[in-house]
Amino acid sequence: MIRKKVLSELIGELKQDPQIEHWHEIPEMEAKSTSFPENLDPKIIKALQHRGINSLYTHQRSAYEAVKRKENVVAVTPTASGKTLCYNLPVIDKFFQNSNARALYLFPTKALAQDQKTELNDLVDEMEADLKSYTYDGDTPANIRQVVRKAGHIVITNPDMLHSAILPHHTKWISLFENLETVVIDELHTYRGVFGSHVANVIRRLKRLCNYYGSNPAFICTSATIQNPKELAEDLLGEKVTLIDNNGAPRGKKHIAFYNPPIVHQQLNIRKSATKVVNELASRFLREKIQTIVFARSRVRVEIILSHLQELIKDEYIKRSIRGYRGGYLPNQRRDIERSLRNGETIGVVSTNALELGVDIGQLQVCVMSGYPGSIASSWQQAGRAGRRQDESLVIMVASSTPLDQYVFSHPEFFFSGSPESARINKDNLIILSDHIKCAAYELPFRKGESFDDLGAEEVEELLDYLTEMRVLHQRAEKWYWMNDAFPAHNISLRSAAQENVVIIDQSDVASHKVIGEMNTFSALTLLHDEAIYLHEGIQHQVEYLDWDEKKAFVRKVDVDYFTDANLAVKLTVLEIDKEKEVKDAVIQYGDVMVTAMATIFKKIKLDSFENIGSGPIHLPEQELHTNGMMIEFADHMFQELGEDEVEQVLLGLAHTLQHVASVHVMCDKQDIHAVPEVKSVHAELPTLYLYDKYPGGIGLAERIYAQSSIVMEKALHFVWNCPCEGGCPSCTGIPGSEDRKEKAWVLKLLSYLTEEENL
Repeated sequence: MIRKKVLSELIGELKQDPQIEHWHEIPEMEAKSTSFPENLDPKIIKALQHRGINSLYTHQRSAYEAVKRKENVVAVTPTASGKTLCYNLPVIDKFFQNSNARALYLFPTKALAQDQKTELNDLVDEMEADLKSYTYDGDTPANIRQVVRKAGHIVITNPDMLHSAILPHHTKWISLFENLETVVIDELHTYRGVFGSHVANVIRRLKRLCNYYGSNPAFICTSATIQNPKELAEDLLGEKVTLIDNNGAPRGKKHIAFYNPPIVHQQLNIRKSATKVVNELASRFLREKIQTIVFARSRVRVEIILSHLQELIKDEYIKRSIRGYRGGYLPNQRRDIERSLRNGETIGVVSTNALELGVDIGQLQVCVMSGYPGSIASSWQQAGRAGRRQDESLVIMVASSTPLDQYVFSHPEFFFSGSPESARINKDNLIILSDHIKCAAYELPFRKGESFDDLGAEEVEELLDYLTEMRVLHQRAEKWYWMNDAFPAHNISLRSAAQENVVIIDQSDVASHKVIGEMNTFSALTLLHDEAIYLHEGIQHQVEYLDWDEKKAFVRKVDVDYFTDANLAVKLTVLEIDKEKEVKDAVIQYGDVMVTAMATIFKKIKLDSFENIGSGPIHLPEQELHTNGMMIEFADHMFQELGEDEVEQVLLGLAHTLQHVASVHVMCDKQDIHAVPEVKSVHAELPTLYLYDKYPGGIGLAERIYAQSSIVMEKALHFVWNCPCEGGCPSCTGIPGSEDRKEKAWVLKLLSYLTEEENL
């Protein structure tokens, strides 16, 4: 009989692998426990003890006591540290003191809401209490909805449903609003950028209605590790918040390995496929029946890795014990996979980030990530899936050739020294704010002198007057009323800052066309043109036809080995400069910009090698975008020895590098900011690089990059310097360099001008 290897042996073998670029160990930690609070209802204590919980972790007790003092709290502790009790304890305790008390739970996904409902119901059943909790989402049947509105002590929903189905119909929810004592916002770190800016305004509307009905709820937020949880919570809620970060949960020893696949193309610095490496590594653990989770970037990748793993493993029992998990699976199937992971029946699972958020799947021993997830917060969420309370665990992150992955791998200290990411929102973005003022006016007429939560009455009145001029509102006496029959929330998406969106229609099933998403018109230029490959939840679709006049994109599912990238002819006009600083032979500025863009051609690029395998024209009208941007103007003399085309190539290389490095530092997707070079700007007639927010009105990303510009430039400089290529490659400057055209050397020269490190 062949002896199975234990995890510690495999860890020892992996440490010897030459492709391990960095190895990090996190020591184990003992639990920090405390007794139950004296004023906690005995029924709750008895139920917890029946479930084997005889004490609380320090952060759970701190959260309970802060809520008891009527403070808003944000609890920030790692995955699987028992954050759920931080809100369930005070909410259930309030119910025992007042049987009319109501609570509203907001979760970013349906799966998370269902999972938390199950956990809550199990606890309530132990107490034999008459506390009713219901989920209220798009799947809730009409006959149940009335019951939820009238009898739900705890209503579990998501921000989109609160925005479009609860607040506009508040008169049907009187018992909830009159008795609302607690609002729980889980996974706070997901509320950033445009989505977070919208949700902050939904909270403003919620608080306005609570005030109308005479309630004043406390807010309990939970978050993964980010740099500014207290600041984000206070921005989102418009109130002071107490930070709870004294984590008392135990932790076993955790190993984190950065695995950089071998280079297969020296000149282009292209590495062996990350998917192949992930398969080889994961199968090594699965063969030994070590419970393993693999995270992939998309649905397509999940299915590819799953099928390859099942081919690599010969043992039929293990083969049957490897499952996939992604959006698109039926809810019952997903619940079954979660249950089988908890009880150990499933040995391996390949998942999208659907399992990143706090769905309970127990604790596995190994986590393999296919690529950097895009933010350090997400990386730690995924890494937290490995490691039972006291057991040793292993996390392996496998890099691809993309600039983002290679940047993180060349800066392990950036990854491990705390969390440098800050989540940002801009709830006073004029477009987003005016949309929610419309919604609020529909819900309750505005009175003269009324503020909108933390937005002063003067600013509110300016917006109300503007909307009255636009014939959206009607002013009578000292009140402003909504003028339309339709309610505005129905046409406002929380995922976009634009007022006019392109609707995406999937026509794969001829008999049943369905809307699968929407996109602002500016992004649609490059992502939804005819023949574009559009990814929806990881599934590839080809755009068959974009009807620009009707704002409809018709797509069909495809399975191809390339993606599309469109060229934008962009002209930038600087409208106003708000901030400016000089750095040697350059000036860095921040202000309002007008972007005029026209999509010209698109390229088809192979997924694995980044080769250009075809192109085509794009016929769409010019679009304008008023947003915020950062400008870097270089002195003319810096480029004296280069021709105009060469200057453009160098600035393109710099733009490519900065777009990727900046997106890491301001915690956004690289699609949220855009970098555009101009050999001679209209504004100053100098070589200029622009970095701007790709959202109408801006959401604060360019301003954040401006504030951190010295750090961003320094990190970009080190990243390009440490890239093993000679003259530039897709992983650093985005374009292959050549002997006679050293883009890399010039990008390094420009970056060194923008930092203090000229002698690198």
